[in-house]
This record gives sequence, structure tokens and C-alpha cells, in this order.
Amino acid sequence: MPRYTRPFASRLPQVGTTIFSVMSALAQQHGAINLSQGFPDFDAPADLLALLDEATRAGHNQYAPMTGVPALREAITAKVQALYGAAYDVASEVTVTAGATQALFTAIAALVHPGDEVIVFAPVYDSYAPSVELQGGKVVYATLAYPDYRPDWAQVKALITPRTRMIIINTPHNPTGTVWTADDMAALQALVQDTDIVILSDEVYEHMVFDQARHESVMRYPALAERSLVVSSFGKTYHITGWKVAYCLGPQELMAEFRKVHQFNVFTVHAPSQHALAAFMRKPGWYAQLKALYQGKRDIFRQALSGSRFELLPCEGTYFQCVGYSAISDEGDRAFVERLTREHGVAAIPVSAFYPKGDDHGVIRFCFAKSAATLEQALERLIKL
Repeated sequence: MPRYTRPFASRLPQVGTTIFSVMSALAQQHGAINLSQGFPDFDAPADLLALLDEATRAGHNQYAPMTGVPALREAITAKVQALYGAAYDVASEVTVTAGATQALFTAIAALVHPGDEVIVFAPVYDSYAPSVELQGGKVVYATLAYPDYRPDWAQVKALITPRTRMIIINTPHNPTGTVWTADDMAALQALVQDTDIVILSDEVYEHMVFDQARHESVMRYPALAERSLVVSSFGKTYHITGWKVAYCLGPQELMAEFRKVHQFNVFTVHAPSQHALAAFMRKPGWYAQLKALYQGKRDIFRQALSGSRFELLPCEGTYFQCVGYSAISDEGDRAFVERLTREHGVAAIPVSAFYPKGDDHGVIRFCFAKSAATLEQALERLIKL
């Protein structure tokens, strides 16, 4: 096959294959247990799978509306009203997306102009910065300081300039498992009042908050909600990451801009999945079951490692547990996870991958969204180190 040999300038010259793909491939190569990439190894609810089959057989196999199937948008608005007291218009303020990453990219593409500054919090999920840079924006990094990973609001205030267009937040937080508090939301609200800054709130782990804590969605705070686009994920909530269905909520003025981009970079989302999800969301009790499921897995994971040489960092939410390994090795975190995969048969993610300059605090991230058998086998190997 002929090769393209003419020179061209890359739009993302520093970007290579994501660490998630690298570590999953290494796990497969060595037959290791994959606790690196954030996906469950157990199936979706049987009722949901049956509803998907029903939707396809009922003829819901053509294009869905660009904004999403009405019944699903109605279910989403009913959910956030019940959970957060937030009222969104079904027709103009909620859009179904092809996964959360698409929703985040679309929001950034719609609202960030060349030269705009966007504040993110490091360690940071890896899709944010490239999405900003592709729009000609400048990424400005605030720090969630190791080992507690709490936001420093004085630092954030100092980073805000007349060019600041957007602040991207993520709670519960990937990769650290920390959860923002009501005080954090009040501090954020105070910083952005009387400005034109918009908030992009990544809340895909909203139903995984542990120990009786409350998820502090921006939707609980009217002064934040009125300037925020909020993203959540059916993939995380219903164990269906491969379906790639998520949604974005926001005030009409922001959503109108979001949809201008959405209609051209995706247009519409898999119709049978939307119908199945709309029907499944009418079943009560799922969110409490989900929280209990993952808190149980977190507790098992932490209990098993509590007597090991790993140092457990706080895990307040998500399905990720970060640990230090200084008592085991003085290797860099990338070298350590590669050796852990090759020699001990368990794959993890180095947290340095979530920093723009690869800051290495000797911390790695495990995903515990796995079956009991998978966790038992992985933990048996880890506690021997």
C-alpha cells in the first residue's frame, strides 16, 4: 500500500496512544488481570439487555432525533429533578450524546475560541487538554495537590484572567477517587460570579459516592447551573461502556451552541439503545444498588490491601483506588506498572500519565469495577508483593 510522504504539521504533536490503550494491550500480551482501564468485566442488567432486544425488534433501528429520543430526554430530566432539584426543559436543555468523551469535546468545541484560556485540575482526565488545544485554546493547570488531591481555591483565583473562558471540573474525580464538597462548590461559585466564565462539569461517576456522602452536582446550585454544561454517562451507570451513550444538560443558551456542533460531529446516537435506556430508567432503586455495589467492591479491595505494602490513598467515590508503592519499589510509576503487569500479572495505570509534565509521586491507579472472582485473583497476587 502506498504511503503518504508529504510533510504536514500535526494538530496534536505531543499526543500518542493513550496510557489506557497501552496498558490494556500490555495486559493482554502477558495474560495479566486488567485493573487498568476503567470498565466492568461483568455484564449489564439482564432486564436492560432484554429491553435492547425488544427495541430492535420493535423497529427502532433508524435515525433517532438529533437531540435524542424524547422518552429518554424526559427520563433524564425527571432523574435530575428528583436527585438534585434541578429543572431542565426536555426540548431545549438536554442532548443525548455518543458517550461522555464526545459530549466533553462538543462542549469545548462549541464554547472555546482561539486564544481562550481553560482551567483544568491536574491530575486530569486525558481528553480535556487535547480538546481545548484543537480549538486553539490555552490549557491552564490548577493542581490537586498530592496526597489529598483537594482543590486550592486561592491558586485557582490567581489563575483566572480576562481570557478565562471555561473551568472544567470533575467530581467524583478520575483518577484520584476524591469527591468535592459543598464548600468546594461554594468557593467555585464565588470565583465565577460576575464573570463570563462557563463551567463544564464532568459528573460521569455521580452515582459512585461512598460513606453516606452526597454528590455535589453543580445542578444543586442555581448560580452554577445557569452557567454550566453537565455531562454524565449511561456507560458508567449501567455497566455498558461499549454502548457509548451519555448526555449533556445545560441552560438553553449554552445548549443551543452545543447542538450546533453536535449535529455535525455525531448528529444522532444509536436509537435502540436510547429506547432501552428510557424504559429501564423507569425502574426504581437502581442508583442505590449501584452505590452499594461499588462501595462493597471498594471495601473488599481496601481491606485486602490494608495489610500489604501498598499505601492506600482515600477513595471517596468512582471505581478507582489509588495506592502508593514506595515500600515495594523506588521505580518510576510507569516502569513499576509495566513490571507489575509482566512479572506479577496485574495491570494498573501510572498516575503520572494524568499530569501535563508527568509528575511522578509514586502513585498508581487500580480499577475495582470487576467481578468478585477477578478481584480475588488480582488481590491474591498484589498482597504478595
